[in-house]
Amino acid sequence: MSPNGTDNRIRDVVIVGGGTAGWMTAAALADHFRGSRMTITLVESSSIGTIGVGEATIPTIRQFYQSIGLRDLDVMKATHGTVKLGIQFDGWLNPESSFIHPFGVYGQDLRNIPFHQYWLRLRAAGEQTDFGDYSLAVALARAGRFTTPSPNPPSTLSVFDWALHFDAGLFAQFLRKNAEGKGVRRIDAKVERVEQRAEDGHITGLLLDNGDTITGDLFVDCSGFGGLLIEGAMKSGYEDWTQWLFCDRALAAQGNAISPPPPYTRVTAHSAGWRWTIPLQHRTGHGYVYSSRFISDGDAEEELLGAVGRDLKMAPRRIAFTPGRRKQAWKGNCVAIGLSSGFLEPLESTSIALIETGIEKLKQLFPGRQIDPRLVDEYNDWSRRELQRVRDFVILHYWANQRQDNAFWRACREVELPESLLHKLEMWKRRGHIIRYRWEMFQPSSWLAIYNGFGILPDGYDPALDGYDVAGLSRALGGMRNAIAQAVKDCPTHSEFIERYAKADM
Repeated sequence: MSPNGTDNRIRDVVIVGGGTAGWMTAAALADHFRGSRMTITLVESSSIGTIGVGEATIPTIRQFYQSIGLRDLDVMKATHGTVKLGIQFDGWLNPESSFIHPFGVYGQDLRNIPFHQYWLRLRAAGEQTDFGDYSLAVALARAGRFTTPSPNPPSTLSVFDWALHFDAGLFAQFLRKNAEGKGVRRIDAKVERVEQRAEDGHITGLLLDNGDTITGDLFVDCSGFGGLLIEGAMKSGYEDWTQWLFCDRALAAQGNAISPPPPYTRVTAHSAGWRWTIPLQHRTGHGYVYSSRFISDGDAEEELLGAVGRDLKMAPRRIAFTPGRRKQAWKGNCVAIGLSSGFLEPLESTSIALIETGIEKLKQLFPGRQIDPRLVDEYNDWSRRELQRVRDFVILHYWANQRQDNAFWRACREVELPESLLHKLEMWKRRGHIIRYRWEMFQPSSWLAIYNGFGILPDGYDPALDGYDVAGLSRALGGMRNAIAQAVKDCPTHSEFIERYAKADM
């Protein structure tokens, strides 16, 4: 109730668009407001396809679906899922390079000094070891093994996390069943016209192609790149980031399943972008993300087919996009979640994670019918900061390359970096310090993985380690490597884990 005694509570939420974003939003809001008088309606047309290529996730997806009552193994079975321990980058630093960005930490911190400082101290003394050898997630991925993490790890050497590769279409269906079971109403129709209030532009209703008009208090736009509500009706505006991120096209295809399936996503550098390989139980997702400034669509398709072969379950499908964000992800009584709010290329599997954080911010700042502009401003500020920080992380992958073989990679190296990324780089280079903000998707260990993978190392190490006995330090780090190697030997293979616990009915 409002201070003057009137009922200002939102009663009707209308979500436009199904797919991953729409059904994640519907399921989450239905669970969050369970038992209330709120009605949630999702409008989608079965005649309109979804993008549906987002088959790789980061570990936060597990927190999301667990929060609405779903379990890991049930989701894996329903979506033909496999385990993702991280991302392997092939050919990014140079054509022969390869490293893994894991979902896990490195080594053990001691005396409140981060582990990487000890590794740098040993490196300065002349002993060079593979940084990935201090990560259990990396070691498991390389060995093709997996087991669920210990709920009470004996040390940080046992700490790692995991995500899923899954069929995004099947995931949306699974969420739809969950949401409808909690009272969400689905309408199969197209939106013909958006009706708005003259005085402030707020959306009052949607005229559908079946002749019905759906009214609501709050509208959530999950309609995809076009932003039917947030842009088509509300004219939010778009901030273009192609000055830093050159890739603006993707080719998505499906091939036969890989046996055994690796427990990681593989991203391979190509002449004008990069290629993904995502293993599922029943198929493999292939794709080429590229810049139309540096390669034609036809040549890009030939390059993809030359790499993955022409015996495909689904021929390459082209998707055009502009990296960037809506200037206002929330405007009036309309909130954009998913591709309608902006898009960063799929390099670090951030699209689904940004759906999760958009939903979380909406739950935290959920308005009344009068829509307090302070809530809107806060939401937009959070969204702006978060997207900019994800953008910076992705830019770093391109800028840090040392490839000399073509114009695309040279141009990536020559971009003028955003001040926010320059500041992070300076703090890292000067002191080995990793800046961590509140609304930031990637943890310090992720930045460590990319810095190390691209050979970006600090000028020195923590001076508190000057007095350390190098031989003793070498033995200690050797013990860490041995403990991780032994732990990996005791784990089942990824294929054995799936067969035993998560095999889909096909």
